[in-house]
Amino acid sequence: MAISTADFKNGMCIMYNNKMCTIIEFQHVKPGKGGAFVRMKLRDIKTGRVLSDTVNAGVKFDTVRLEQREMTYLYNDGSDFYFMDPNSYEQFSLPTDHVGDAAQWLKENDPVTLEYADGELIGCEPQMFVELEVTETDPGFKGDTVQGGTKPATLETGAEVKVPMYVNVGDILQIDTRDGRFVKRM
Repeated sequence: MAISTADFKNGMCIMYNNKMCTIIEFQHVKPGKGGAFVRMKLRDIKTGRVLSDTVNAGVKFDTVRLEQREMTYLYNDGSDFYFMDPNSYEQFSLPTDHVGDAAQWLKENDPVTLEYADGELIGCEPQMFVELEVTETDPGFKGDTVQGGTKPATLETGAEVKVPMYVNVGDILQIDTRDGRFVKRM
């Protein structure tokens, strides 16, 4: 199905230069002289690259149907990540490059969302907040408070985050997977 630039919405998926892209942001511009145009920022679904371009107003693009399915992450063997459909118990693998940065937030038996574009598996998205154990960090000292500075900490999945000074090894932390930010100690 083809849509015009007038029908754009943030998050919509379109075909642009033979690539599946999601619209990050767009702006309709009507200068005093000349025809109207649209500035747009797109994210290539497969590579994750952000593209910026300008097109004439009214140009038509093909849409891509996006679908999301809830799955359970099982394990990884170094080259592939394995998932299971909780309804049918069907198991399948996804290459490491398709999982990308989401791999640092995946813990065994956690729910994840797999994304499909026109029936093709394109990626994996972890939960918005995950609870992970601290495996390595500098020790905290008496008097370290929330208002103090931060220090690096390594989590059980291998991810590194900045945490407050009072966090110690063995603490369970809630992490925001969108930006890798410490939320709270559980």
